[in-house]
Amino acid sequence: MLGSGAIWALGAMSGTSLDGVDTAMLRTDGETIADFGPSDYRPYSEAERAELRAVLGRWPGPGLEAALEVIQSAHIEALSGHEGAELMGFHGQTLAHDPHGRGTHQLGDGDALAQALGVPVVWDFRSNDVRLGGEGAPLAPFYHFACAKWIGADAPLAFLNLGGVGNLTWVDPRHAAPEEPGALLAFDTGPANAPLNDLMAERRGLDCDRDGALAATGQVVDGALELFLDEGYFLKMPPKSLDRDDFSLMLDLVRELDDADAAATMTAMAAAAVMRGIEHCPSPPARLLVTGGGRHNPVMMAMLAAGLDCPVEPVEAVGLDGDMLEAQAFAFLAVRAARGLPTSCPSTTGVRAAVGGGQISRP
Repeated sequence: MLGSGAIWALGAMSGTSLDGVDTAMLRTDGETIADFGPSDYRPYSEAERAELRAVLGRWPGPGLEAALEVIQSAHIEALSGHEGAELMGFHGQTLAHDPHGRGTHQLGDGDALAQALGVPVVWDFRSNDVRLGGEGAPLAPFYHFACAKWIGADAPLAFLNLGGVGNLTWVDPRHAAPEEPGALLAFDTGPANAPLNDLMAERRGLDCDRDGALAATGQVVDGALELFLDEGYFLKMPPKSLDRDDFSLMLDLVRELDDADAAATMTAMAAAAVMRGIEHCPSPPARLLVTGGGRHNPVMMAMLAAGLDCPVEPVEAVGLDGDMLEAQAFAFLAVRAARGLPTSCPSTTGVRAAVGGGQISRP
């Protein structure tokens, strides 16, 4: 177990958008942010992405060897490009997530990674939380709390991550620690980029609707949007979480639409899910800071700004890096895990009590 004091940790994140591996260095004691270090991005090739897409929804068992090799080799390549890390946080690749059924499955081998890189690796962050009745997600909220402190926030605000799935963290920075009652509320809002990316791959052979270019030329079809918002998930009280493909019905709802209208409608669905989510916050946030790939989509950002009563800004507005926030989060959580500090609590995942996640593999 680590002692007190800040160290340089290196985090890696491969999200449900299946775009690649983000890596980021962070100097932290697991409670506060001392400094930000270098970051990098290692994209998946189209062949690697296809290999991973083919095993989405799969649980541990035979037939995952090729996908595991993609995850391991991509992460070794990405992580070995950094020097000076005393500890690494490795999320792996989520293939399936059913916290109240079969559990949660992140593909990856932290033992092999520690041996290959010669640095202790914290991994399997979600299993402890799920075993204790939690959703196992989202896990970035404790880092969002540290970010709110770092920017000097003095009133409740919210962080929105628009990755494959959208997740929202409401933060009250007036509390001393993230596990304190009333400090955090976190949950998945609904689908974000993943189904839109799937639409673009299916219709156009592209990995995403870059800069919202296609959605900008289309019209939102209100009937499809209303059917989407009828889904019972939006009425469920948080904490709550989703699997990447829980809203596969989105593609069915836009099946008869032309490409541009389908993209516009799916973008509106992702934004509307966030608006429904904001209604669950304990108090209105003073601002919404957006991270993840969705903040690069001006159509989605404009829809959010039009539908919410608070300023909607990319996290760069407060000096943070929206492309690397999740990788930094797993560096932060790795230090917390190694120090025996909790990484989730009842208000972030619904777990019975504040709990630490992750196992540590040493070279």
